[in-house]
Amino acid sequence: MVAARDLPTGSSLTESDFTSVGVPSDLAITGSVDSVGPLVGRQLASPLRRGQIPTEASLLGPGLLTGAPVGSAAVPLRMADPSSIQLLSPGQLVTVVLTAAGSYDEARQSQVLAGPVPVLWTSAQGGKPGEWLGTGDTDGLVVVAADPQQAEKLAGASTQGKLFFVLVSP
Repeated sequence: MVAARDLPTGSSLTESDFTSVGVPSDLAITGSVDSVGPLVGRQLASPLRRGQIPTEASLLGPGLLTGAPVGSAAVPLRMADPSSIQLLSPGQLVTVVLTAAGSYDEARQSQVLAGPVPVLWTSAQGGKPGEWLGTGDTDGLVVVAADPQQAEKLAGASTQGKLFFVLVSP
């Protein structure tokens, strides 16, 4: 099965979104499907171009964490500077930093919460904010893969101050 047309991130998949093509078994992609049934009703985690073969990693759900260590969690984070996420794309490694809220005359302290962690999704992905969750309230949202200890620190961290990221080289 391949995409019959360009499909944006967040699309809820229908039978008409796909067409069947012949691919020699030795060239088949691991995780690809040979019928449309398993795809119908699922939602895309990333865009598919016309002719591209979807896999579990292309779909929301456990496939988004395919290849991540056992116990990994997909953690949504709201960054303090929504425009900065245009620098990110899935797979980019980042370190997440919290700048604690303080009073006007009090120095703000920064703390590394997690890193390096891979970006799974951003609201700026494909230049169309909000597609993944179907709302316009996703500005500044980034989803990262984190181990259990990192996920615990990251969950709700934006209520403790402002979140920023630092780009990390692999």
